Amino acid sequence: MNELVRSLPSPTLPGLLHLPCLDAHKGWLFKWTNYLKGYQRRWFVLSNGLLSYYRTQAEMAHTCRGTIPLATAHIEVGDTCHLVLTSGGRSYHLKATSEGECQRWVSALQQAKANATLLMHHSDDSGDEGPIPQEDRALTQGVLKTLASKLDDLSTCNELIGKHGAALQRSLSELEELRGSADSTDRVKAVNERATLFRITSNAMINACRDFLDVAESHSRRWQKALQYEREQRHHLEETIEQLAKQHNSLERAWRENPTSYTGVERSQEGDASDENDDAEFFDAMEDSHAFITVTTGGDVQHKRSGSNQSMMSGGVSNDWTHNENDTSGTNHMQLRRTRRSRIPDKPNYSLNLWSIMKNCIGKDLSKIPMPVNFNEPLSMLQRLTEDLEYSELLDRAARCDSSLEQMCLVAAFSVSSYSTTVHRTAKPFNPLLGETFELDRLDEYGYRSICEQVSHHPPAAAHHVTSQRGWTLWQHITIDSKFRGKYISVVPLGNIHLQFHSSGNHYVWSKVTSTVHNIIVGKLWIDQSGDIDIVNTTTKDTCRLKFSPYSYFSREVPRKVTGVVEDREGTAHYILSGTWDDKMESAKIVDSSQGCGGSEGKQKTVYQTLQPKLLWKKYPLPDNAENMHFFSSLALTLNEPEDGVAPTDSRLRPDQRLMEAGLWDEANVQKQRLEECQRLERKRREAQANQALEEGQDLEGYQPLWFEKRTDDSREGTYVYRGGYWEAKDRQDWSQCPVIF
Repeated sequence: MNELVRSLPSPTLPGLLHLPCLDAHKGWLFKWTNYLKGYQRRWFVLSNGLLSYYRTQAEMAHTCRGTIPLATAHIEVGDTCHLVLTSGGRSYHLKATSEGECQRWVSALQQAKANATLLMHHSDDSGDEGPIPQEDRALTQGVLKTLASKLDDLSTCNELIGKHGAALQRSLSELEELRGSADSTDRVKAVNERATLFRITSNAMINACRDFLDVAESHSRRWQKALQYEREQRHHLEETIEQLAKQHNSLERAWRENPTSYTGVERSQEGDASDENDDAEFFDAMEDSHAFITVTTGGDVQHKRSGSNQSMMSGGVSNDWTHNENDTSGTNHMQLRRTRRSRIPDKPNYSLNLWSIMKNCIGKDLSKIPMPVNFNEPLSMLQRLTEDLEYSELLDRAARCDSSLEQMCLVAAFSVSSYSTTVHRTAKPFNPLLGETFELDRLDEYGYRSICEQVSHHPPAAAHHVTSQRGWTLWQHITIDSKFRGKYISVVPLGNIHLQFHSSGNHYVWSKVTSTVHNIIVGKLWIDQSGDIDIVNTTTKDTCRLKFSPYSYFSREVPRKVTGVVEDREGTAHYILSGTWDDKMESAKIVDSSQGCGGSEGKQKTVYQTLQPKLLWKKYPLPDNAENMHFFSSLALTLNEPEDGVAPTDSRLRPDQRLMEAGLWDEANVQKQRLEECQRLERKRREAQANQALEEGQDLEGYQPLWFEKRTDDSREGTYVYRGGYWEAKDRQDWSQCPVIF
């Protein structure tokens, strides 16, 4: 019974240490950047255990170039005024102007490191706010074990109370039956013993409960403070990120309104560029390919410069290439030839709890999740595929190229341009119904006609065919594989895009990269594109690999960066491509290459000397009020515009989509549920017919699209290609073959 209740004293925690904050130590130091620029002068500030550095003292008000936490840093003093700080796997090589200055910095750094380390080891019992140190985890684990032990005691006491209570009850019943008999004395004694045992057990139970409560209460305040601190930190971080986003938007808006006013500032900083902004001259090594560095002839940083190179700069590009460059501004304004709508009703401000819908869908195919229109945009997936033609003039220019390598550069720019419309488009397009179509006839304005059809529903797959009078044909069969992963949604388009030029016969093949929508549950939604695109000219065997770098908050890379190399069939590099998928792409002709050093994993870097880059593609500005119109581009605003003579299966006629565009979301949700239910009933009907035919031993052909047919391509994979007949049916206005799907 003495071991029934085990009581452990609550561990005493040290009080919060009140350490005086060191006065900020400031001064100039030289920081190693790279082998081309060596040491660069930086303004360093030591405060509160953090060593921050800036290009100039004026930058302290707005831009910090880096921060080194001293609590976990290793300080090493070298020779001749050198010191090395190692933190987080990265080394910072610094140099002072004199031995005395170096010694002052070392003393200040060591003192700041000691104070920061001491602050990390204090606990939180004093009531002041502060994070839980790493070493307190062991203490927390000990408390949890103690609480678990107390719970075991309570469980044991509970069992004993039940056992002894039952025995006492039996004894009382027996005593009642034997009242007045000779054995009553012995029975009374037995009842007293059992009552005493029951009382002892009850006391043990009470003591165990008291101990459990003491331990829990002694630590609950500390845990509550730790939780409150984490909540405040998170709230502070969200406010900071929101403020940074607002500042970024205002700066971007100011630059768009008057970009020329920022030119002088940008040039004034070129001479002081360091490892933080070397993207203008260097490109990181792409995966599964040779690392390379580009050096622009005539720029600030040069490896080689000669008279021959200067002559290449003036005459190294063909007249046709230069003429195509100058055609960009003309083709950009061809949209003015025909008046189409330039706005749609503003998006209503409806709030909806996404987590309440998505929490049971983690790991599932997104196309099988019933979603309200609140998470859609008023366009179907077929219309989103057609948006790839936003910059069709790139293919018009490519069709006029005599060089297949220059043509490859424009095809690569076209493949990147299709993602520029997605940077703000985090909403989900409507899943097309089986048999749904979408046509885009821009023969008068841009010389092409486009037709899409949904050829499969599970998995969702669409076929697309475009014919241009300006010398090219494009077709694709895309299957969408989308998964919800809890924090993000990944959309993986499966299938190839084919492009053929009529005059040369050059046939290009490539695929799409993965799109990821982040912050599904908490925070602001944002989209990223990542992966590689391998473009192959199957006629000449020229290749281009484009690398879409995934965005990282802690990376010093340019956000949404895309880099690539155009090579001929022998593997010789001819052009370097660079830019971002949301803004522009440039090409630079390679005039010389050499093997360098410094590659990762033992790989050598190839140093390419190039001419000045030429602009291949530049994104159109968004229309006015685009933020209230789903961030649609000028082309996207016209895709759902009603047109006469289209097929009855056209996406423009889909009722839920039209109601959503008009701002009637409740009515749109009703129509969306009706259409999805009709589609489920139709699928069950086809499945029943197939099962019946199987039982009767008959062959029943599955669903066949109306305008596309399945063929085997060069890779021996079945792909849907256009069988023809749509535009002829439109001319006759004969839609008798079309199913009724709306």
